[in-house]
Amino acid sequence: MISALFVPPLSDSNTSILDLSVHNPRFNSEIYQDIAKFSRFIQDSKGSNRYGVGGYLEHRKMYESHENFATGQQDYRNIHLGVDIWAEAGTEVFAPMDGIIHSFQVNEGSGNYGPTILLAHQIRGEKIYSLYGHLSSHDLDGLIPGQEIRQGQIMAHVGNPSENGGWPPHLHFQLIRDLQNFVGDYPGVCSQRDLDFYAQNCPNPALFMKD
Repeated sequence: MISALFVPPLSDSNTSILDLSVHNPRFNSEIYQDIAKFSRFIQDSKGSNRYGVGGYLEHRKMYESHENFATGQQDYRNIHLGVDIWAEAGTEVFAPMDGIIHSFQVNEGSGNYGPTILLAHQIRGEKIYSLYGHLSSHDLDGLIPGQEIRQGQIMAHVGNPSENGGWPPHLHFQLIRDLQNFVGDYPGVCSQRDLDFYAQNCPNPALFMKD
């Protein structure tokens, strides 16, 4: 079902698996601290494919370039809790399942989500939330909490770096069991010491939503 976030849907023939982890020696600070070089790295990694995907529970060094990922315990939030789908700015994002709008807002600051939408769903008897980050600013216009969103409906667009927190264009997609009273936001990255909780609270979309 995660493949249905875009049209044409993600498939082996149009999607590359991207590695932005600390284990990839090609992805270093010279690249991720320069948006132009970062964008070229993403494009080169995708090759001729339309999409690049990956990132669930990936340990990434790049967050240490942004102050908002530092914690009060002398470490960083650097474990990625969602799936990133890298695509051109303006690419339409489709609702992968029925839901209602829980909340939305612009999460400002370098490295943050920018425009963000959260939906609430019932999946196999369980209430779960989906988060869509790094969207276009106009995607929040006219939204109302409680508004129904139908599977297959165009609900957003991939934002550009000037509005999406300063990232190469991509969608951050994340599932969340307990929102912990967050509204329009939820951590998309955690520290190593909190990983056990967040791995349970934010299941792998590729497995949880498997067709």
